[in-house]
Amino acid sequence: MSVLAVAKKDFLDVRRAKSVWVVSGLYMLLVAFLFYFGQNGPTDPNVIYQLSTLTTVGTLFVPIVALMMVYLTIAGERESGSIRYLLSLPNTRRDIVIGKYLSRGAVGTGVILVAFGVGAVMTVLWYPSFEATVFGGIAGLTVLLTLAYVSVAIGISAATGARSQAMTGAIGFYFVSNLLMISPNLSIVAALEYVLNGRLGMGISDHLFEFIRMLSPTIAFRKSLPLVVPNDVTVFPANADPSAPSYLTPEVAFTILVAWLVVPIAFGLWRFNRTDLD
Repeated sequence: MSVLAVAKKDFLDVRRAKSVWVVSGLYMLLVAFLFYFGQNGPTDPNVIYQLSTLTTVGTLFVPIVALMMVYLTIAGERESGSIRYLLSLPNTRRDIVIGKYLSRGAVGTGVILVAFGVGAVMTVLWYPSFEATVFGGIAGLTVLLTLAYVSVAIGISAATGARSQAMTGAIGFYFVSNLLMISPNLSIVAALEYVLNGRLGMGISDHLFEFIRMLSPTIAFRKSLPLVVPNDVTVFPANADPSAPSYLTPEVAFTILVAWLVVPIAFGLWRFNRTDLD
């Protein structure tokens, strides 16, 4: 077998996972819901506004979709012992990690593209303008966000040896990188700033703390939005600040988001290679 053979087998396996279909179906229903009721709201429906709402909600929902469909892909097989069967074939551990990433990433990408396809059809039918450039750009960034969390889940799954550990790691990462990062004033970075600046008086720049917050894939995604959204659009959760230092630009945020597609897999593979499966 090879990377592609592992990916093909895993793709067939993931199609039978009910949890994947449930969370994917909920996301598609969410997209349809937002676009349907959006065209019944204002007298002049605006697809940009619906895309903004979808982006805000998606930062909470998309990581769940990605993590749910991936976190057990290797840890589950290690706990059941079926990983030994895969390794008894002419497969390397690298083949398994990358093959499973390709299959789960393809499923996640498919879910996002189908959901945005549903939104695109509804937009053409009910909205006065399609805004194809913005629509396509946001869909592309959402795919990258999905792949970033797929990468994280693969890395966690490869680095852990039990279902409970993989689940704990996935849930913990979701809380730390998402729920505890989205609100600037209520994030764990804000708590760090309070301790270092408020209590210890270290005088660290606010921009540096914002960069630390941007290391989250979710925040990097939001900070990348100005790359695909016109400057005069003010309804999106993140807008480019011309006065911000160079390390807070949308381009840097996009680079961080892309890095999340690679670094977790590399770490997971490194840990997997050092693990004794006997």
